[in-house]
Amino acid sequence: MISEKKFGLALSGGGYRAAGFHLGTLRKLHELGLLDRVDVLSTISGGSITGAALCLSKQPYAEFEQEMITALSTKSVISYTLRSWEFIRTVLVVLVFIGLSVAVSFTRFAPFAIVPVIVLIYILVSYQFKLFPAGSVIERAYDEFFFNEKKLPELCSRPLIAIGSTNLQTARPFTFSHNRMGDSVYANQQPPILFKPDKFPVARAVTASSCVPFAFTPVSIHRDFFNDPTQATLIDPKLVDGGVYDNQGVHKLTEEHSEYNCSIVCVSDAGNKLPFAGLYNNTFTLLLRTVDVFMTRIKNFQMVQNIYHNQQGKQIAYLSLGWDLDKCVSGFFNNLKSGTISAQLAAAQGLLPEWVANPDTYKPQIIALLEKNCNYQAVAARNLDAARLKAIRSIGTNLTCLKRSLIDDMITHSANLTEIQLRLYCPALFAIA
Repeated sequence: MISEKKFGLALSGGGYRAAGFHLGTLRKLHELGLLDRVDVLSTISGGSITGAALCLSKQPYAEFEQEMITALSTKSVISYTLRSWEFIRTVLVVLVFIGLSVAVSFTRFAPFAIVPVIVLIYILVSYQFKLFPAGSVIERAYDEFFFNEKKLPELCSRPLIAIGSTNLQTARPFTFSHNRMGDSVYANQQPPILFKPDKFPVARAVTASSCVPFAFTPVSIHRDFFNDPTQATLIDPKLVDGGVYDNQGVHKLTEEHSEYNCSIVCVSDAGNKLPFAGLYNNTFTLLLRTVDVFMTRIKNFQMVQNIYHNQQGKQIAYLSLGWDLDKCVSGFFNNLKSGTISAQLAAAQGLLPEWVANPDTYKPQIIALLEKNCNYQAVAARNLDAARLKAIRSIGTNLTCLKRSLIDDMITHSANLTEIQLRLYCPALFAIA
């Protein structure tokens, strides 16, 4: 029964696209009466925006959702950053040195016109994060748009949220919750290095979770947040986007010895599968695509490790923005054929032993039963057409305003996928107490 289980929900990274997409999963869980039963909420990057806001909200779910939709459609973190004094100051510094270089080129000192450019490059390389502390600016934007200067202890205790970031120093996750923050590498040292969340800003935790490398300033932990401030000289945490380590947020929910480990897991992934159509016409484009390939490889490995090969009595539902609704039931059938559906799950779906032993022979019966169990026909009637699906999958992962119509379509698609996948892979959630 669900009361005897530990139900975990993972919200992936993906900027505003993820923040909007995950609202569909939350809405469907609310409609099914399951949102209040979530024990652990593991969030990454854009998922941390929505997850932290949910765990701070005291409003009924419908009001929370409308506030989030309004914020995502009207509040641009990027525009806020470009209007900040820190950015303007950086631009002015660049213009001064370039202007000086141009001015010198029209004098008898023209051979030295390159010197200001060299000095500018040195300043940008050596002092970029001091000149333009993008992370601090983004933290202010998050506070203004979503979190109102709330601190970690103000997050609810149920669901227990785990806001995930990546610690560059230890190459491990650094996690924030309402009553703790830390990295297992530090905690296991002798003596352990522990942190206190008492006055740590939620916006800073979410900034760390969404701190995209190359673009944002890594988040540091000030000595005031160490249990023993003298230990601040021993380590130097540098926190970046949690997606660098685990972009789906599922690792903590399935890790055997994790305090966040759950027996029933739903993973909402805002990743898309549109092929790369850009041009490889410069080193920067090639570098970005190479990073995408690395991240995709990591994601696929983690899915195999944390989902398909991590059954052990668990029920794990996974859904992705890039998935088509009509492939969900056939996907379950293919998993059954490949042996990744546990005997317990097959039995819970009412599949007869002879069906499981010879799925190809009984495919029509299996498909018909699965479609009935997951309410497929009713859900499919709400499916988006191909053009609308392509539109939401074309949304970037930045932090700029989204069209309300696109947010609505993302919510619809996510809600549809959530209902089908939960009914297919997590039938224990629907068991009658």
